[in-house]
Amino acid sequence: MAVKRPGRLVAEVVTVVIAGIVAFPLYWMLLSAFKPPGEIQAANPKPWTFKPSFDSFERVLTVSGFGRYFVNSLVVALVVVAFSLLLSFLSAVALTRFSFKGRTVLLVMILVAQMVPVEALTIPLFFLMRQIGGAVPAFGLNELGSLVLVHLAFSLPFAIWMLRGFVAAVPVELEEAAKLDGASRMRFTWQILFPLVAPGLVAVSVLAFIHAWNDFLFAKTFIISKTENQTLPQAILVFFKPEDTDWGAVMASSTLMTIPVLVFFVLVQRRLVSGMAGAVKG
Repeated sequence: MAVKRPGRLVAEVVTVVIAGIVAFPLYWMLLSAFKPPGEIQAANPKPWTFKPSFDSFERVLTVSGFGRYFVNSLVVALVVVAFSLLLSFLSAVALTRFSFKGRTVLLVMILVAQMVPVEALTIPLFFLMRQIGGAVPAFGLNELGSLVLVHLAFSLPFAIWMLRGFVAAVPVELEEAAKLDGASRMRFTWQILFPLVAPGLVAVSVLAFIHAWNDFLFAKTFIISKTENQTLPQAILVFFKPEDTDWGAVMASSTLMTIPVLVFFVLVQRRLVSGMAGAVKG
């Protein structure tokens, strides 16, 4: 048997410790979701339970409109992912394959847009969505369209910057060879270039999905009175009460919120790893 080097052994131990620290809140959330109320509110909570219960999940699933909130979050997240992929890919191609006046300025603006704090733009975006709603009601306040627009605005700069590296990594000679074979620019873009940057598209889709799915700030700011358009993070507020917060239901609803993200991650994990590696190289 090969003996591991001390440095590598230390690195593996540190990695396991960090992974345990990161995973512990998830474990505690799942444990609390299955704990009976008496154990959750105990003065000295234990990191295990011998009496798992589904009562917290039953309370969550019987909340009025919970299914609708789930569908709203899913619709917003999937629409944001679809448009983020399409727009970021086309933008990355334009910024990489074409030379035009102001391209460098545009790249710098995209980079600067990622540095602006979300909290600093919430109020200006609120007034902007209110004005847009006067012209296009579907994208105004209290509508899911407003959430889609805002999440796209925050997802696209990072997505474009990431995909730009993937598109630039594809040799120009490949496009020239495709032209010699009679392929148009459109055909090359969608049939050759698009599959080659698929790992980057997967990485972008995961980040866009997580950002839109977990959003609470914008959902709480823009969906004010139209309760049927509220998203899943807002549904958790039902269990927060000034005197008696239902922590079991809070943890159960948080667990249910985590499941779609995990499923989406498992489906794309192979391409996600290569996509992140390509982003680092780019």
